[in-house]
Amino acid sequence: QVQLVESGGGLVQAGGSLRLSCAASGSILSINDMAWHRQAPGKQRELVASITSSGRTNYADSVKGRFTISRDNAKNTVYLQMNSLKPEDSAVYYCNARGLVRGPAPAGWGRYDSWGQGTQVTVSS
Repeated sequence: QVQLVESGGGLVQAGGSLRLSCAASGSILSINDMAWHRQAPGKQRELVASITSSGRTNYADSVKGRFTISRDNAKNTVYLQMNSLKPEDSAVYYCNARGLVRGPAPAGWGRYDSWGQGTQVTVSS
């Protein structure tokens, strides 16, 4: 129904920056919340940052002041600007989007909660 494709991960030294992008495609009627999560080896997936359709943002305490989430509604894309990266930021980063898609009659719509395939971010010390 809705596909998410992430890009922008890679290897960077501590203190460096990366920008992640996630583009949504499909029979989208609306994208309400978009978010970035991450999962490091041996750890649970955690929320990094989220943004609503009106632009309200929320951040994990560990990334406040260093990461910025933004979105381009015209392009159905969410971004994560990551500055002052630390080795503990190393993880696979996943994009998540929730909203409405075109669906079969009689309703003509349905809800989705989609995830991207993940992009690796590695920060070396």
